[in-house]
Amino acid sequence: MTAYYNINPKFYVAVDCIIFGFDKGKLKLLLLKRNFEPAMGCWSLMGGFVQDGESVDDAAKRVLTELTGLTNVYMEQVGAFGEVHRDPGERVISIAYYALININEYDRELVQQHNAYWAELTTLPPLIFDHLQMVEQARVLLQRKASAVPVGFTLLPKLFTLTQLQNLYEAIYGEPIDKRNFRKRIAEMDYIEKTDKIDKTGSKRGAALYQFNEKAYRKAPKFKLQSYVRRAERKSISSES
Repeated sequence: MTAYYNINPKFYVAVDCIIFGFDKGKLKLLLLKRNFEPAMGCWSLMGGFVQDGESVDDAAKRVLTELTGLTNVYMEQVGAFGEVHRDPGERVISIAYYALININEYDRELVQQHNAYWAELTTLPPLIFDHLQMVEQARVLLQRKASAVPVGFTLLPKLFTLTQLQNLYEAIYGEPIDKRNFRKRIAEMDYIEKTDKIDKTGSKRGAALYQFNEKAYRKAPKFKLQSYVRRAERKSISSES
């Protein structure tokens, strides 16, 4: 090691995972009760330190797998958080990632071992350090991504109703979407396929179940769903005025 490196301070590098799930029309966040100091007993994101020979991406994937048992999960880097006193224990720079998982597919025993729980995104408890800032920035990135790329389907079961799909986008953006305009736009998307299966959990008549066809999506023209919906709603309001 050269003298140039020796004369500079050394810091810890950590990763924190913002794990989103979707259940009963609500966007949720997987949190854990911290079982060590500092901030023992407080609500926290799942995190860990980057190890020797490990990239920050690999560290984030490892932390996610250790908590949920899942691999090959959609993840995206949110950014670096490096305020000098962000962690009262030591000087720690954290790289935050958000992940999207199907809330029915994770390893529940692992989650229980880590004392983790699902909290609704709209009613989060106080979080340690700068974790709330991480969550807020992650949601903004998720909103931008979901408007252009169908990452939201990762949060849904393989078969879903149009109501579930609309509820998902409303949860991501935190605002209602006009049902008629939404379904009209969905009908134009060949990669959201109607199946011959019916979901009868909500009513005796039931609702048709749909599925996302990734191969068809790759061939389809790209769109921005949220901006389309807003334009359609503005037109609807203008015509009624």
